Amino acid sequence: MEKELLFITVIGEDKKGIVAKISMLLYECDINIEDINQRIMDRYFVMTMLVDMKESKYPLEKVREEIEKIAEALKLKIQIQHENIFNKMHRV
Repeated sequence: MEKELLFITVIGEDKKGIVAKISMLLYECDINIEDINQRIMDRYFVMTMLVDMKESKYPLEKVREEIEKIAEALKLKIQIQHENIFNKMHRV
């Protein structure tokens, strides 16, 4: 089965619940976390995720809307980028 991969990047001031809120949303949307990396740099939280939305019950735009709600509530910068766009941007 082919995957539909997305890159999610999260940057903002470190606070409780960031990973939990984003992971719960992904779970509720039937989006699988393939890889995750997070760290604290000084007082800033930085996370990258590679997720598969092949089996998601929601279209990408709905997922973006829900992610934006989390970003606003927690004062974060969250970006979602489809693997196809990422590959086209980085093709030499």
